[in-house]
Amino acid sequence: MACLIAAPCSGSGKTLLSLMLAALAQRRGLVLQPFKVGPDYLDPQLLSRVSGQPCRNLDSLLCSPEWVRRSFAWHGSRADLALVEGVMGLFDGRGPSTAGSSAELAVLLDLPVVLVVEASRQAGSLAALVRGFRDHGPPRVELAGVVLNRVGSERHRALLAEALAAIEVPLLGVLPQHASLDLPSRHLGLLPAAELSDLEARRQVWADLAVAHLELDRLWPLLAPPAGPAAGEPSPIDWALQAGGPPARGPAAGGQAAPGQAGPGGALPVAIASDAAFHFRYPEASELLEAVGLQPIAWSPLANQPLPAGTRAVLLPGGYPELWAAELAAAGQALASLRQAVAWGLPVVAECGGLLLLGEQLADQDGRFHAMAGVLPFRAARGALSLGYREARPDVDGLLVRRGEILCGHEFHRWQLEELPERRPQPQIGAQQGEGGVSVAGRFGLWQLEGWGRCARSEGWTAANVHASWLHLHWAGCLGIPRRLAAAAAIAAPLPTPAASCSPVNPGPSPWPSAGASP
Repeated sequence: MACLIAAPCSGSGKTLLSLMLAALAQRRGLVLQPFKVGPDYLDPQLLSRVSGQPCRNLDSLLCSPEWVRRSFAWHGSRADLALVEGVMGLFDGRGPSTAGSSAELAVLLDLPVVLVVEASRQAGSLAALVRGFRDHGPPRVELAGVVLNRVGSERHRALLAEALAAIEVPLLGVLPQHASLDLPSRHLGLLPAAELSDLEARRQVWADLAVAHLELDRLWPLLAPPAGPAAGEPSPIDWALQAGGPPARGPAAGGQAAPGQAGPGGALPVAIASDAAFHFRYPEASELLEAVGLQPIAWSPLANQPLPAGTRAVLLPGGYPELWAAELAAAGQALASLRQAVAWGLPVVAECGGLLLLGEQLADQDGRFHAMAGVLPFRAARGALSLGYREARPDVDGLLVRRGEILCGHEFHRWQLEELPERRPQPQIGAQQGEGGVSVAGRFGLWQLEGWGRCARSEGWTAANVHASWLHLHWAGCLGIPRRLAAAAAIAAPLPTPAASCSPVNPGPSPWPSAGASP
């Protein structure tokens, strides 16, 4: 059975150990399937690139415990090896609880835990710390051993090893002090994998370090893959769509397209912003789109590409548009095409960073404002951190959600919005039909968001063809969303020729994942 790599807190070295093991597996010609606990996009990108396998997020809050079990068994059993990287500290979950924590997931999947401990400036005290994590609960975890990080010398290692032996906990190796293990980061986490120009060289060094510094005779058996599903069991995607329905605990969804029946002419093209500015998405998003009859197509606003002719829907995922604000502002053809899509009535779904592209202005890291698509009347600039799970209760029947539903999502951003009066004519976004057929313009106030320590607040923009919000959702936990998007795409008129007549800039080969590929 695979193991779960956890730690007392973030920054202890969970990702470094996971990358070293993934690099060694690839060198040995073995397929390692990585998993990541919680709502993370950046660690999974690194694990995907190093292992060669799409990293799968396991989050029982965003999805469900049954989805987590099925996803782990299905994908893990198809590989030679498997590992799960935890999130934050071992017992850190939603608010002060262990809900959604690494410990809860370890118990759910019956996984032993390898604890990575940052051990600088301590010796015998290590035993007290490790004993606390071993014996704490509920949930009570099975501790397979400890890997130490930031060990100062051989003498220091010997002291720490003796402390662990006193409490009968195996020492499974150390993470040495080495330049290749110093991963650069920015305001939302590690630097994206595609921006690490020396990743291949690092991968080779990581494999060498694993051989030299890890107790592989003990660690390697902990990477054994899980047992597969029973014969005839459907894939997680097929199971979810068969189980079906709208988001959990909500009323029955209406107007949903059946899987594979979004339109009579085969799969309908959906443009997904996919470049250095927009790359936060789960691999299941593309898989679910394909399963409901849609065809994901990569579209790069940064490369100033117009939306492809024939596009039936547009997805703007999260990412780092604030780092590319000047370049996006200069992408006039792409922005004009996006405005045309909204005015044309195509379904447009924007999430977190994608939301920023629809506003009037976006501030870069230096506070300079740049013009965006101008579809929604706000500007965005750096502000306080918004972070945590959120319960969303829709206030309207929108493009993707319905009143009475309850969804669980995650919010993580440092840019904040300032609503502006409409200073220039806005594109006529699709209208909602109110009582008596009266046209109701798009509006702010998609839903109420509430989280631990946060009062409920109105958030998001909604119209008949627009869904724009800070909230990240995992669609495997809210099956009504891809189905409703498919239904909307099926009745939308295809986008005509690009909004601008000039040819799009050819960006050349891109290191960023395409819409149809896993990040």
